[in-house]
Amino acid sequence: MSADPTARPGPAALRARRIKTMLLVAAAILAAADLAIKALAEALLSTRAVIDLGLVNIRLLYNSGVAFSLGADLAPWIIIAATGLIIVTMTWYAVSSAPAMTGLSRAGAALLLGGAAGNLIDRLDGRGVVDYLHTGWFPTFNLADALVTTGVAVYLLGTRPRTRANRPAPT
Repeated sequence: MSADPTARPGPAALRARRIKTMLLVAAAILAAADLAIKALAEALLSTRAVIDLGLVNIRLLYNSGVAFSLGADLAPWIIIAATGLIIVTMTWYAVSSAPAMTGLSRAGAALLLGGAAGNLIDRLDGRGVVDYLHTGWFPTFNLADALVTTGVAVYLLGTRPRTRANRPAPT
């Protein structure tokens, strides 16, 4: 038996759709901000090697690998395919489970997906990811890297273990 095609979705379905949409829109905005800042860093550093800001310097580097340049010797298409598959899987999981997540976990998922998408899109030209934040004591990184790291931490902070009060009764 099929459902009535003219029936309107209920409030719970509308809320779930709104939550999923907001997660994807937030991630897209963060990815766009990351890409815009990378373009700005490339433009600013086209005429100079370093912009000294004190604790952090702006220095242009291209990372053809993944975190900490791991896999830099691999063909770019391998890195793109592998990270693309991981991001598609993470996006599917985050979107499908978003209505059941806490607000904090959804915020973490948006940060994580936005940063991951920004780095993947940046990688598509074959040069690697634009890194520009240099501390001297830590590998050079970018906004997307900070979004991914912060997103994971915020997501984990938003997951709450089941307590005895909200655990289902044994059967």
